[in-house]
Amino acid sequence: MMQSLRKLRISFFLRPILSANEFLVPHNLAQKLEPHATHKIIRRTFQSTCCFHADHTVALRHRKPRSRGNTNQYFVDTKEVRVTAGKGGDGSISFLHLWANENAGPDGGDGGSGGHVIFQASKDVKDLNHVTTVLTALNGGDGMNKDCFGKNAEHLIIQVPVGTIVRAPDGRIVADLMNSGVMFIAARGGAGGHGNAFFKSDTEQAPKICEYGAEGETKQYFLELRSMANIGLIGLPNAGKSTLLRAISRARPKIAPYPFTTLKPHLGMVQYSDYEQIAVADLPGLIPESHKNKGLGITFLKHAERCAALLIVLDMSLDKPWADLELLKYEIQQFNKELSEKPAIVIANKMDLPEAEQNLGILTSKTDLPIVPISAKMGQNLSTLLSEIRTLYNSQLGKDYYGADLDIPDRDEPT
Repeated sequence: MMQSLRKLRISFFLRPILSANEFLVPHNLAQKLEPHATHKIIRRTFQSTCCFHADHTVALRHRKPRSRGNTNQYFVDTKEVRVTAGKGGDGSISFLHLWANENAGPDGGDGGSGGHVIFQASKDVKDLNHVTTVLTALNGGDGMNKDCFGKNAEHLIIQVPVGTIVRAPDGRIVADLMNSGVMFIAARGGAGGHGNAFFKSDTEQAPKICEYGAEGETKQYFLELRSMANIGLIGLPNAGKSTLLRAISRARPKIAPYPFTTLKPHLGMVQYSDYEQIAVADLPGLIPESHKNKGLGITFLKHAERCAALLIVLDMSLDKPWADLELLKYEIQQFNKELSEKPAIVIANKMDLPEAEQNLGILTSKTDLPIVPISAKMGQNLSTLLSEIRTLYNSQLGKDYYGADLDIPDRDEPT
């Protein structure tokens, strides 16, 4: 059996078996144990070498080195666009001349229709970064002689994420693309004009008129995403949000020792061993009176509205981090009361600094929210934070930490 396994080049099956034999033979345990007991030990050793453990879900750590540079890509959750549909093709004025019939009659063809501008919900895109501010469809082809009609222009289909809301300039919701594949015609293309062959009749045998193609519609819309990420990092400037996102994901937001380094959201994916992925967004920092649009505060707070849960990041090296927590809760409540009701966890960051330990004890006595002390820069206690993120994510989906439905009772539990 061992030789057959070597022939198949399955070396990872041999390692647990050899390790078990090396342990059992020197201690004469192979003769004392029954065959089924030896099989259990080998089986347990083999299971310990597997990468996936069904008993416990852990966050995966990437071994591939990350690029040291900052990324130029950022998450776009709102965009104002101007859409222009295609113009219809013009009709043609033409008369057919044959060698045997000089006056064979009108043969001018109709013009083709212009293309529509269509928004289509798709699961293949995650944000609106690829959508340009001006969207123009193609024009229809002009009619030609010999009754040749112009070509109809292809429609301009723009893929947008599922859950995109399309608003008119006055704020009205004109479309809600909730399901994949749903389309919304943002601008209709113009119809093609008729050629002179269309106007031929019993009383008019040689019409010398045609129609111009109709102009396409031109409209303006405001696109916004209903949901941006599962978890949003919110806090004051220089609290360490970008550093934390770099520590738990492959995202590379800019990091610098001055405030307002992040002006646009960055998105990172946290991967777990059960193939679950959680989107975490790094949101720009808030300042006092942000709900009054001070420092683009309303724009930043709207990003937080599109997150299912919030992680409030605090700088524990400051004199009164609990005052910053109350300030953030006040700004959120003044902007939107529903936003303040979302589940939240307090992240006590920069615990590697000496003054952070004393502030942590005071912060614990001043808030009822769960607190997770970490150091994003040094990588301290990140595994606990990732476990809390997964628990918070499963609570939103109605599942426990292991992915089982909370409403369905366990078969092994007594009823």
